[in-house]
Amino acid sequence: MMTILAIDDDPAQLERLALIFKHIQYPPVEYLTAETKQEGLQLAHDQVIDLVFTDLRLPDGDGIEVLNAIKQMNPMIPVVVMTAFSDAREAVEILKQGADDYLVKPTNAEEIEKMVLRIYEKGVLIREAFLPPAEGKESSPASAGIIYQGNKMAQVMQTAARCAESDATIVVCGESGTGKELVARFIHERSLRKNQPFVAVNISALAESLAESELFGHKKGAFTGADTDRIGRFEMANGGTLFIDEIGDIPVAIQVKLLRAIQFGTIERLGENTPRQLNVRIIAATNRNLSALVEQGVFRKDLYYRINVITLELPPLRHRKEDIPVLVEHFINKFNERNHRNVRGLSREAMNALMHHDFPGNVRELENIIERAVVLCRGDIILERDLPPLNKNAPWQMVEKPYEQQMAEFERSLIEKALNDTKGNKSAAARALGITERHLRSRLERLYPTG
Repeated sequence: MMTILAIDDDPAQLERLALIFKHIQYPPVEYLTAETKQEGLQLAHDQVIDLVFTDLRLPDGDGIEVLNAIKQMNPMIPVVVMTAFSDAREAVEILKQGADDYLVKPTNAEEIEKMVLRIYEKGVLIREAFLPPAEGKESSPASAGIIYQGNKMAQVMQTAARCAESDATIVVCGESGTGKELVARFIHERSLRKNQPFVAVNISALAESLAESELFGHKKGAFTGADTDRIGRFEMANGGTLFIDEIGDIPVAIQVKLLRAIQFGTIERLGENTPRQLNVRIIAATNRNLSALVEQGVFRKDLYYRINVITLELPPLRHRKEDIPVLVEHFINKFNERNHRNVRGLSREAMNALMHHDFPGNVRELENIIERAVVLCRGDIILERDLPPLNKNAPWQMVEKPYEQQMAEFERSLIEKALNDTKGNKSAAARALGITERHLRSRLERLYPTG
């Protein structure tokens, strides 16, 4: 079954589409309609939709707004924009905005049937691409555990690959769970240091009193409990790469030593005055705004400029939802093997629920959701009931309408009620509203300019 939603304020057009879809034998079509942008987006939010046809001009918005909202909800849903005007420039602009196709009214039945079949078969091919690959083949353009298929992450990885062979210091920025350490490992594995150590340290996980010793090591007797000499993470990474996670949390007192280590390649163990020359490449990561920390005086400006040679911004999962299906397939395969299960995939409803979720925990949250579902699902397909409760925000409803629009709608509702109560008698309606009939006619002309 293919569920198609048509959004148009012309009942004749909706009926024409109904007749066309009724005669399509393959694939079988479930047809939903809406006459306003708001109603259509609500349907797309509440139900699993496979294809959207929207008019370019709607009573409460336009087709481009519908297109953007649908793609924000689920970028995998194809959107076809319909218009009554045959304008090549307009068609090009609509396609540039991200529409999957463009139709000129009056719509042609044969053209629509071919379009529906083409979009359906394209969807089948995409779903087949998410199935486990043949033995020995790559499942996606992934490396070091990084799974993606969309342009946003591809651009990040192309930049990461280009700077891998250099020794430039890199800062990887992104929310928690976006895969900052995976990108750091990807860079290391493609660098000239790939056969040398990759050492990771998470500053936020260390007590301030231990951070200096953890990074630079200590001499026996340097502090209470220092019973032996100990090398730090810098020395462990000599010749290779040191990944400093959450560098924005590094104590101010240690930032001077870190700056010296990066600038001159030398460190001193805690309790020791002998400089040690090292050859270490630094990749730092943070989920905080380092420039804001500099302004607040909690992060040294000279250290900020020293480490911020190349910056990689990892997009949150809610901004690259086109990667969710291939990530899901990767995690299903991973947790099938780990838990001795044979889950084959997700239902349309379960995938739709994931596509609507904001993922505040990003890829790490998706991984946990799929692991739970693989373990708990009762069959070989993960159903929506196998997923934990997920948020289903409707972002177009959270933005309040402009003041003028709200006032016009309120005034329109008052006038319509008065006219209904007086059975269309304008004089009586004006008296009920406490205004003159002339004033009422003036307001009607403004609120209903087409008459």
